[in-house]
Amino acid sequence: MLKGHQSWVFENKPKIISTATVVGPFEGQGPLAEDFDIIHADLYLGQDSWEKAERTLLEESASLAIEHAGLTKEQIQFLFGGDLMNQIISSSFAARTLSIPYIGMFGACSTSMESLAMASYVVNSGGAKYAAAGTCSHNASVEKQFRYPTEYGSQKPPTSQFTVTGSGAAVLSLEGEGPSVTSATIGRVIDMGITDPFNMGAAMAPAAVDTIEAHFRDLQIEPSYYDLIVTGDLSKVGYAIANDLFKRHNIPIHETNYQDCGMMIYDYEKQQVQAGASGCACSAVVTYGHLLKKVQRGELKRILVVATGALLSPISYQQGESIPCIAHAVSIEQ
Repeated sequence: MLKGHQSWVFENKPKIISTATVVGPFEGQGPLAEDFDIIHADLYLGQDSWEKAERTLLEESASLAIEHAGLTKEQIQFLFGGDLMNQIISSSFAARTLSIPYIGMFGACSTSMESLAMASYVVNSGGAKYAAAGTCSHNASVEKQFRYPTEYGSQKPPTSQFTVTGSGAAVLSLEGEGPSVTSATIGRVIDMGITDPFNMGAAMAPAAVDTIEAHFRDLQIEPSYYDLIVTGDLSKVGYAIANDLFKRHNIPIHETNYQDCGMMIYDYEKQQVQAGASGCACSAVVTYGHLLKKVQRGELKRILVVATGALLSPISYQQGESIPCIAHAVSIEQ
């Protein structure tokens, strides 16, 4: 199953037999709104804190994905998940409610593909008949932890990004119908010395390019193998840097359609999101909602989703540490 240095090829091709996406009201005003299962009108989701609302997002998406698969929670062997909160409390508390054997993981905004890669690995090897992967984020809870509380009303620079309120989940199995997860490349931690938490795109772009380059090298393929390569949440700033790095590294990214989830979920002309979107839910809802619908309709046959994450914490930032970043790539084929 190991291919090259840091990639897995899943010979049994585990299938994504169902997905579900849940988003907040702001995401429901964007161009991908029709591809989401639930759009909430209230940022609190009927809860009394932003953190409880974030937990509820994952509870809903995971429950709905299981329902879409025609299964019950008791039939899911393992749930892989994580989020941006300290001690990944959103995912852990959601797992408490779901009562599914749980493997928590932290990859910051790369968690969507990290969890999908690990769930695929376990299902492919026979470690589970059914496994679920999911992640979540909430604009208000994340802003409060990593930057400033929304009530503070601070101004943000053009390089900053807008955290997605939402959650995406998927159920995988060797049985059933759906797109196949064919390979995954696990990224290295890359740190270019950037310390500005309002410029995550610039910090994460080198990690995204490094993982994509490793994926091509390990699998001995070219960008043209895929109909679409999409990064997680580099948004405008990081997307431009990534394109520059592709040229410097002689990676012919122009042979395929290269996009970024952080630039897809919002309407730049109508929504004030600075450089674009970020958050664990960014690549999760775009992939499990918008992109997989395109795959199922036959509009895309092979896609590579490269979720990116900044592995900082409030403590590391306050102590002047730079921002280490990572990216994980998962290929999905019809």
